[in-house]
Amino acid sequence: MPNSNRGRTADISRDGGVRREGLRIGGARVATERSSEVFNPYTRAVVGTVAVAAVAEVRRAIEIAKAFRSRLTRYERYRICYQTAEALRARTEEIANLITAESGLCKKDSTYEVGRACDVFIFAGNAALQDDGQIFSCDLTAHGKRRKVYTLREPLQGVISAITPFNHPLNQVAHKVAPSIATNNRMVLKPSEKTPLSALLLADILYEAGLPPEMFSVLTGDPKEIADEMLTHADVDLITFTGGVAVGKYIAAKAVYKRQVLELGGNDPLIVMEDADLEEAATLAATGSYKNSGQRCTAIKRMLVQETVAQRFVELLLEKTRAIKYGDPMDPKTDMGTVIDEAAARSFEDKVNDAVAHGARLLYGNVRAGALYSPTVLDRVDPEMAVVKHETFGPVSPVICFHTIDDAIRIANSTAYGLSSAVCTNRLDYITRFVSELNVGSVNVREVPGYRLELTPFGGIKDSGLGYKEGVQEAIKSFTNIKTYSLPWLP
Repeated sequence: MPNSNRGRTADISRDGGVRREGLRIGGARVATERSSEVFNPYTRAVVGTVAVAAVAEVRRAIEIAKAFRSRLTRYERYRICYQTAEALRARTEEIANLITAESGLCKKDSTYEVGRACDVFIFAGNAALQDDGQIFSCDLTAHGKRRKVYTLREPLQGVISAITPFNHPLNQVAHKVAPSIATNNRMVLKPSEKTPLSALLLADILYEAGLPPEMFSVLTGDPKEIADEMLTHADVDLITFTGGVAVGKYIAAKAVYKRQVLELGGNDPLIVMEDADLEEAATLAATGSYKNSGQRCTAIKRMLVQETVAQRFVELLLEKTRAIKYGDPMDPKTDMGTVIDEAAARSFEDKVNDAVAHGARLLYGNVRAGALYSPTVLDRVDPEMAVVKHETFGPVSPVICFHTIDDAIRIANSTAYGLSSAVCTNRLDYITRFVSELNVGSVNVREVPGYRLELTPFGGIKDSGLGYKEGVQEAIKSFTNIKTYSLPWLP
């Protein structure tokens, strides 16, 4: 592999280009006897080394968090979130370089991710300023009393365990910790062992912004060794996890009587009807497939195209796919960097080869060099092929033809997932059917499946999650207990 990235990693690192990081336990940097290396997926250079936590460190972090009771006012929580957003914005270039170095995502994508994380903290800060109570008059019925019932939201009594994936190493963490701060909670986070450096940097920024360090600890290490303690510890009240289905189901079985917010995989369709603007649809298809190297739970994983417009749609999709510049993630002109590692790239290559062996047509791509995998277009894909039956978490664009809207809905609903979807049509009768009949958490009309604000509810059903939503507003609901109290109310 080329090594042109090696010099650039030094710009975002210390100690000769390699970051050396300890755990963050109650704000303290804790070194351990063991460490692990973080590799740049493109160059295979070592980006950093991180301490490896054992169960003892997990228990210590939870103990510190449990013992602390935050007295931060709403305004103080707002200021911490706001100052964190300002710091992220001021250090965008540095942080984007770090995300790119540890994840292989191109600079365009990592820069965009920093902006999204800024939005998360702004929305969380604004939410901290909003009074969350309700008032109910009790004389609504013939046997009612002259009283009023009030509600308020309180932080959890115990600690929040958060586990985040590699594909958005900053923004996924922001979506856990920002609502935790807004609600005066305490959190212990385990970021992906593949991309832990962004989370550690964010912790330092939060402490500098005034967050009491007891409210947020970051543990790095092997999930096989420490995750069970984060799931079962008596002082953990809630587990919030974003990642794969198998791990999510393991958490659901292991954690048992604890609240769980599980945001799992997706197999999101783009449905293109015969009346669609095909230029727009093809643009959405390419963006939805290749942004973030296709490593998004809401990436377009299947393209369902009405048969009378399929040929022209495929021509336009090929044109836009060929225009994607992929390669060195640090090159500001690159549109798509690597996937997370060579094993992931090999899995995409194998799935595409399997589809071709079963009758699909490879029109472009399926080229791999280490963790670098090209944008790839497959036509004449059958809905039962593994490349579309199961989630393909990479930059593959499989095209499936259908005849009627009934066929489109049936195919879209035929997988185990139910996260999001996109439809390209201008017909209101089509739109209302899709909104009513697609078994998903979101339907976006003339937009990619992943479109949302960091504020709005987000999540799926079936194997995509338990129906509990993320997004700042919904996370705040999950992260709090509602208490009611009543008072006499005289006329």
